[in-house]
Amino acid sequence: MNSKKILVVDDDPVFTKATSMKLRSEGFDVLTAEDGSGAVSALRQGKPDLILLDVLFPPDVAHGGGVSWDGFLIMDWLRRMGNIGDTPVILMTAADPKPYLERARKAGAAGFFQKTIEPGELTRFVHQLLAESAAVA
Repeated sequence: MNSKKILVVDDDPVFTKATSMKLRSEGFDVLTAEDGSGAVSALRQGKPDLILLDVLFPPDVAHGGGVSWDGFLIMDWLRRMGNIGDTPVILMTAADPKPYLERARKAGAAGFFQKTIEPGELTRFVHQLLAESAAVA
């Protein structure tokens, strides 16, 4: 049986490592990226079955700063340019989630979590979401 592939896109290396380790212990293949361009590069390794995507990213000072990309822009970009189609996307933030909940729903996010989530709760949701996606396919 092929294990499901999950792409974790987050600029926090501690969160990324901890989440990746937890998902791998659950039997998932995990790809990681620290920003939108890294996510597109990771997609070249194959379409993921699910994407965990941070909402807030710092400005890209290495390339002149300017407007920073957020998870909503990255999700839209991946859908248009990365050809992820109906791949479920779970948005996450360490900030207060209230300002983002409605926007996440309208953007078509499959779920939204605050990063203080219990790891077991996140993996249960991931398993459930992937089972639902498989049942629809």
